[in-house]
Amino acid sequence: MAEVLKPFGPQYGFGLYVHWPYCSKICPYCDFNVYAAKTRSHEPLLKAISEDIRIHRPRMPEHGALDTVYLGGGTPSLLQPAEIAGLLAVASETFGIKPGAEITLEANPNDIMRADLRGLEAAGINRLSIGVQSLRDNALAFLGRDHDAVSARAAVKRALHVFSNVSIDFIYARPSQSIDEWGDELTDALALGAPHLSLYELTIEQRTAFGKAVARGEIVPMDPDAQADLYELTQTITTSAGLPAYEVSNHAAGPQFQSRHNLTYWNGGDWIGVGPGAHGRVSVGGKRYASEAERRPEAYIANVVALGSGWGGASKLYPLDIARELIAMGLRPIGGIAVERIESLSQKPLPRDRIDAFIAEGWVRFDGHRLSLTPSGWLLADAITAQLAP
Repeated sequence: MAEVLKPFGPQYGFGLYVHWPYCSKICPYCDFNVYAAKTRSHEPLLKAISEDIRIHRPRMPEHGALDTVYLGGGTPSLLQPAEIAGLLAVASETFGIKPGAEITLEANPNDIMRADLRGLEAAGINRLSIGVQSLRDNALAFLGRDHDAVSARAAVKRALHVFSNVSIDFIYARPSQSIDEWGDELTDALALGAPHLSLYELTIEQRTAFGKAVARGEIVPMDPDAQADLYELTQTITTSAGLPAYEVSNHAAGPQFQSRHNLTYWNGGDWIGVGPGAHGRVSVGGKRYASEAERRPEAYIANVVALGSGWGGASKLYPLDIARELIAMGLRPIGGIAVERIESLSQKPLPRDRIDAFIAEGWVRFDGHRLSLTPSGWLLADAITAQLAP
């Protein structure tokens, strides 16, 4: 008898996300839960995060060892190797970390230049994600970054001397950026030699400094058609360079360099979220739960002390909510998602007439089992998901 396909859970990946909320400088486009770093002891928050990891163990008796650990933020590269090693030791003692697990640290270029990279490697980090954002000084100034193009290049070079698995982030589709300017910058980015690129179009959220500047008429976002032209150029250049997209915004030199932690999100796996404002998705007893920790560090620490966890409770997700989330996330990677997973939750078939129409337009692929977006479909991912969602 064939095994029944489970629609979600740790069989699709099991990760730990640690959110470090402090930054030396808050960027005007950032909509994450971040706070200005000040002279303060890291110990109270590190202690609270460690306890938060431990308290998850009895809640998750069905889970084995972790496939991935991701230290994000904020700027977790502000932490010292010994502090990172301490967090990873708690994760290992509590859940276990599988041999060969992917363990990522987000870092700023200036921190990379100062960091003890061998110390980070010894602590357990085996993948760096560096927030370069641009290789043009005028763009870096516009984006509010505290590094310049020279230090960005030097940081990537220094990181690659120690780590073979390095990802670099870029933000494009900036106001008034021309297609030739982005083509030249992307070519320069590829020449740095990192095996993974995360290439994000500038998204301006209302509550950010950029959002307020747009409301005042000080910034005019790029026209969507121009953004689409830049996106298509991105696919052409990266594919020619041997780093094709494996997800809407992510490119890798091969499967071994794809972000396994992010694939856990996209594929409907489980992850624990610890640290102020961290989100999680965990499956227990065939049910799926969403968690969100207290956002302010002081409140998060207080919750851990009072309740044993950074969040007061997890919300149970209903099957239809899970189905909608799975299709929205599952269509992002190039492999798409098995429609049976969606239909087993929604208890109704996906609209085949719409799928057929999207196939005719060249936007989706469907082999009767897996549904995926084409590169042209990626441009319309949100609209297609909305049309197909149960």
